[in-house]
Amino acid sequence: MEQQPIRHIYVERTLAIIKPDAVPKAEEIEDFILKSGFIILQKRTMQLSPEQCSDFYEDHYGKVSFPRLTAFMSSGPIIAMTLARHNAIAHWKSIMGPQNSKEARQIHPQSLRAKYGTNELKNALHGSETMYDAVREIKFMFPNTVIEPLEEPKIYLIKYVNPTLLRGLIELCKNKPLSPYIWLAEWLANNNPNTPRISEPLVSEAK
Repeated sequence: MEQQPIRHIYVERTLAIIKPDAVPKAEEIEDFILKSGFIILQKRTMQLSPEQCSDFYEDHYGKVSFPRLTAFMSSGPIIAMTLARHNAIAHWKSIMGPQNSKEARQIHPQSLRAKYGTNELKNALHGSETMYDAVREIKFMFPNTVIEPLEEPKIYLIKYVNPTLLRGLIELCKNKPLSPYIWLAEWLANNNPNTPRISEPLVSEAK
């Protein structure tokens, strides 16, 4: 039988920002993000200056709302995140909902902006509009980032393999065995999160 070629699914990145008005609800929002199939590749809490806000929202320059936007975005801490998953840009925009939170509550009441935003300015969240915007915005918030294509296997490693391997390496450093490679191999085999745990049946006392 002819072997089928491996199907590669390229994973997009997008920038997400929890704006100053929604930072108190950041934990709830991040939990929703993870449950929606995203991986948070990078995260930082920061406070932008008005000048940095002006540079970030350069495409809004000249609009009547521009001064209010930069003043609001520099009024308190924000949380910037690089999110990744298949079709990340469109999916994040769908989850956020319409830009105006009042409109979101009418036509997309389950969206994050409907739940956490107030109006068109204080709308809780930001997301990249296009692939080009995502690259520019991620590099703005995370200057040392190297943008390269992600594939589904790499996302699997980040989400499922790396945490277990990290735990194993920590235990390895604690135990300092004579044969570290063999010890780590046995530890990984015994702590495979995909291996079902078999519990011994409880033996009741004879009556």
